[in-house]
Amino acid sequence: MKSKSFFSAKNVTGLAVLTALVVVLQMFGGYFKIGTTSLSFVLVPIVLGGILYGVLAGAFLGFVFGLVVWLYGVTGADVFTSILFNDHPFITTLLCFGKGMLAGLCGGLAYSLLKGKNEYAGVLTAAVVTPIVNTGLFILGALLMSDSLRANFVADGDTVIYFLVIGCAGVNFLVELAINIVAAPALYRVIGVVRKGR
Repeated sequence: MKSKSFFSAKNVTGLAVLTALVVVLQMFGGYFKIGTTSLSFVLVPIVLGGILYGVLAGAFLGFVFGLVVWLYGVTGADVFTSILFNDHPFITTLLCFGKGMLAGLCGGLAYSLLKGKNEYAGVLTAAVVTPIVNTGLFILGALLMSDSLRANFVADGDTVIYFLVIGCAGVNFLVELAINIVAAPALYRVIGVVRKGR
């Protein structure tokens, strides 16, 4: 997509819809559960934004995602993020915004690198890369706050790594990855059909 044509009404409207979806899905995502595992759909619109509107759109949607997480932490609406923010405000802020933006950017970049060879492979790769980057950066960033995790969340006998990889990321990451692998390509195809029909 040429940069000159990005700010067309259609693109701005599409990006606005995806932005609203990111906010709503992040705010109410905890209500969708299988057992104790929350189903996170928030990365799907981020993936779609990077595919449909480019790398910067993916990064922007990741920023919005990070902003909602950060606001929940600052206000105390999310206990986990709030405790980390109180103990390590700079690292927590950097982590909230950085992981979301880089996840969206990397997903969009993966698509743009592969779409010329195989568009479906590009879409699928973006759907896989985005949650991997998001979760991977979360784990790496959280390791910098090991003291807070150990004091507030890690059970006796467990390690911080075990808590992060198994307790925080484990099942949630696998569910998030599965949702992205199924939903992002499916929604992308639906959008393609709708666009062709116009």
